[in-house]
Amino acid sequence: MKEHCTAVVLAAGRGTSMGTQTAKQYLELQGKPILVYALEVFEQSAVVDDILLMTDKDHVEYCKKEICEKYGIKKVSAVAPGGKERYESVWKALCILKERGQSGFVMIHDGARPFVTEEILKRGLQKVKETGACVIGMPSKDTVKLSDEEGYVKETPNRKCVWTIQTPQIFSYSLIREAHDSIRQKDMSKITDDAMVVEQETGAKVALAEGSYQNIKITTPEDLDIAEAFLKH
Repeated sequence: MKEHCTAVVLAAGRGTSMGTQTAKQYLELQGKPILVYALEVFEQSAVVDDILLMTDKDHVEYCKKEICEKYGIKKVSAVAPGGKERYESVWKALCILKERGQSGFVMIHDGARPFVTEEILKRGLQKVKETGACVIGMPSKDTVKLSDEEGYVKETPNRKCVWTIQTPQIFSYSLIREAHDSIRQKDMSKITDDAMVVEQETGAKVALAEGSYQNIKITTPEDLDIAEAFLKH
């Protein structure tokens, strides 16, 4: 029996790096909002059963009408307000899923990451079925150095062991829920992704699955130029 898989798409961020009044996920790429590209992949995916779209409270109705209805994203089961921080949006999404009696798997994806593919989703889901926790990423092309607090090189990790992490991050619902339940009682200021929560709070090993060097997050104006180039090819 196929286990249920929900895609939680995070689109509540306001982001200041882009230097625009419009949040990055609503900026257009070749006439279509960035957010729509990822939603269309989940909509057409054979492995995703439904989509939970988390946005800021001011864009709930906009997303329903100008994103979901306009572009035919029918798998969206709810558009709900998220929080100021990523982990707050994820927590609110998990609470909605708990009310539904969710089981199976949850894919957590950045709405400003438009170039996710069906192949990436399938690789990630296959891995999470084996391990319970999986993050999408790619081996780093660059040498990475860790700095100390004074700005000097502290350590140079072996590049063969360094990955840059993308989304979606995929978990069994019970595991990610347990992790977030636990960490809410602690300092969450240093949390940057959901895998960190699982690693710290459950001790579970998080597997790596290959994404794509094109699976970029649109954060700065330069990223928009790169995204345009990807679309042209």
